[in-house]
Amino acid sequence: MYLVWALLFLPVSAQRWTLFGSGPIWLDDMNCSGSESILSECCFKGWGVTDCTHTEDAGVTCDTGTNITGDLQFSVDNSLGLSDDLGLLFDSGYGCDFSINVRDLSEEAEFTICAHSMILMIYPELNITNESRNLTVDVSQACHRHVLTFFRYLYTREIDVSITSAQCLHQLSFIFGVKTLMEDVGRLFTSLIPEDNTFRTQLSMYEYGVRTGDLVLQENVLQYLSWNCEFLISSPLWSTISFHMMDALLQRSDLVVNDEAFLLEALERWIQDKGDEISSEQQASLLNHIRFLLIPVDKLYEMQFSSSVLHQNHENLYLTGLLRGFQFNALPFSKIRNKMDNISNDYLPRIYTSDEWSVFINDTTNNYPYYYYNYGQNNRIQTFSTPVHPSALYKEKTVQWQAQVFLSAQECSYYGVSCVSFPVARFLAYGNQYSYANTIRFSNRLILTCKNQNNVFHVQEFKNDMAVIPNNSSMGLPNPCPDDYRFRFVVRPEYI
Repeated sequence: MYLVWALLFLPVSAQRWTLFGSGPIWLDDMNCSGSESILSECCFKGWGVTDCTHTEDAGVTCDTGTNITGDLQFSVDNSLGLSDDLGLLFDSGYGCDFSINVRDLSEEAEFTICAHSMILMIYPELNITNESRNLTVDVSQACHRHVLTFFRYLYTREIDVSITSAQCLHQLSFIFGVKTLMEDVGRLFTSLIPEDNTFRTQLSMYEYGVRTGDLVLQENVLQYLSWNCEFLISSPLWSTISFHMMDALLQRSDLVVNDEAFLLEALERWIQDKGDEISSEQQASLLNHIRFLLIPVDKLYEMQFSSSVLHQNHENLYLTGLLRGFQFNALPFSKIRNKMDNISNDYLPRIYTSDEWSVFINDTTNNYPYYYYNYGQNNRIQTFSTPVHPSALYKEKTVQWQAQVFLSAQECSYYGVSCVSFPVARFLAYGNQYSYANTIRFSNRLILTCKNQNNVFHVQEFKNDMAVIPNNSSMGLPNPCPDDYRFRFVVRPEYI
């Protein structure tokens, strides 16, 4: 039994379309007992370990009404009020003048859809003219049953999409130019993103999104990779990332990394692993995305004496970054602000998780009685201090922080907080932070991870010092660990 991540549509002629299996094969030599709820519970060689070819691809179809664990489904509705009437027209085939011949790649099954050329001509990618009378679509067995619902969508602009149908519907939408449906279906792919801790699926999804021009899918994958950047960097797949993906990642401010120096070291290692595959111009463009201004000044000093590939190949560019970093640490921001208007991202922090800037709360299982609060025995309250800002000017000035997690209305009430859902996180600063209110603001972040795994599944801002943890309905997708969170509170100061 074999499971293929991506099947690609390839046009055979203007009026003939074929779906072939291609891309990585993730599961091979499956050994299932029949009691498993998901394929990954079966015994197999390992993700991506295979000696088979796409001639051995197999698909799975399910009877209507069968409940598949984890098979999410959502409804897409882009109709303009005529969906019911047009749906009846499609179902009845009344007055149809155009035939869509749907064939299995094995040519063992075939059926014909009776359609209306006037409606299909709305979609230019179909290449249908007044003289056209038929269209042939060759698909794999797995996608065979989804073609009818796809063409019905062209009439009604309504469709129900599930994990099992999403891939075929997305690719049909791409090849036939139905961009709105392609983007809607692409959102469902995001539910698959956290499922693979090896990052193979995520990288494959992103490259597929680039090929199909699906900006929604690209952004959703990039966001997940940004939130899990520390783990991606430490994975074996870090060296396989393409240049355009690296370029897109380094421009983002939502990267969760230890610090900026850690990111620079990871980039240098990636360039060294790529070798001649990355040109000098590409190296320089990536180096320009490093925010030297936010590298701790002691690490900036040590970098002067480094002999990295980037330093050797781009000494002037590297030294310019170091100089600007030293200036940022030595001069008031008001002095250099006007010179930095065109490179404003350089002084915007990413989400830095070093111990100096963050704290964990892991105990989220017990409700504590009132007397625990008074005697400091609540493990869901942490206090710590950070510098006001990473620059050397503020290194010795500190802000005190208190991180809290509330699990009940009783706890919220004790602290004078009104809560409507749980859990709720609060992140308070106290002390002299207001002395810098005209210069520095704190755009702090809450990072949610599952206790039984490391991957980050959600990052959010604090609003008025509070962060209400999203539930299944507000996230739009099931939380991977709704009752077993790990909370990481991250201080994120920036000049204003």
